[in-house]
Amino acid sequence: MEDPPQTLADIDYELPASAIAQTPLEERDRARLLVDLRDRIEHRTVADLPDILGPGDLLVVNDTRVLPARIPVRRPTGGAAEVLLLEAHDDGRWEALVRPSKKVAPGTVLHADGLAVEVGEDLGEGRRMVRPDPGGRPLLDVLAEVGLPPLPPYIEEQIDDPERYQTVFADRPLSAAAPTAGLHLTETVFAALVERGIDMATVELAVGLDTFRPVQVDRLDDHVMHSEWYSVPPATIETIAAAKRVVAVGTTSVRALETWGTTGEPEGRSRIFIRRPYEWSVVDVLMTNFHLPRSTLLCLVDAFVGPRWRDLYAEALRENYRFLSFGDAMLLGADRGR
Repeated sequence: MEDPPQTLADIDYELPASAIAQTPLEERDRARLLVDLRDRIEHRTVADLPDILGPGDLLVVNDTRVLPARIPVRRPTGGAAEVLLLEAHDDGRWEALVRPSKKVAPGTVLHADGLAVEVGEDLGEGRRMVRPDPGGRPLLDVLAEVGLPPLPPYIEEQIDDPERYQTVFADRPLSAAAPTAGLHLTETVFAALVERGIDMATVELAVGLDTFRPVQVDRLDDHVMHSEWYSVPPATIETIAAAKRVVAVGTTSVRALETWGTTGEPEGRSRIFIRRPYEWSVVDVLMTNFHLPRSTLLCLVDAFVGPRWRDLYAEALRENYRFLSFGDAMLLGADRGR
């Protein structure tokens, strides 16, 4: 096998703008699914997932709900700005991305209808500590009125139905981006999985900055992961012990499962940077979307299947798969030296 990725060039590829899906499919489970379970490549759809997996397999999803965390605000000068809430702190403050950060001094109060946001210290990389003031109302209620889905910057327009940036199993509002591989799953698919004897379990990982930010240093050794809160419930741990194979839906599920698997801690902060060489402790099969070049998520895929990811991505581009958050998916078997 080739040497593991060391620099950004090792996790780079050419992604044509025309391959980036701008809108979700009308039917979620009609997304295409490139299947490579280490024997052959197949071109299927997500609706076929129950036929591809087998009895005894365990499907694990990240069931966090995406916050409507992108808030258009006004500066005291009247100029436009934007606050993207990333993660709440116990004292009522939030870590957030503020744009344009350099033009917003500490102590500045930004305004949206029914919401004031006091901007605090600079945390670097455009991140600030902020304190939202919803005027005595529950913050989530106000965000539902003034906030927008935090779509990635490569999505050029907001979608008509914000629920299409939520999974059908989304539960607790925690995340600043969607666990996008799960966007393809439907109640129909779940029912068929159950009928086939395929169990399901959940984890939580509050999707944060590292999920949607490209690596910004040339040497991967110099990249510092931002931590994300995760939880692997006791019921999920019990089900994993009895599973034939653990099928993780999305890289965020992988991060939660492998953090627990390597640390033994079922809840806490995940700072895991999964890249070759990596010894997998929990996940056997990965369902994931196609990722941005030069990203930690692509490092994770490389750790799972090795440099073969380049062939798979090239095949997907030749076959006109749709890439990134609203795009198609892959189902991959781990390369464990076979």
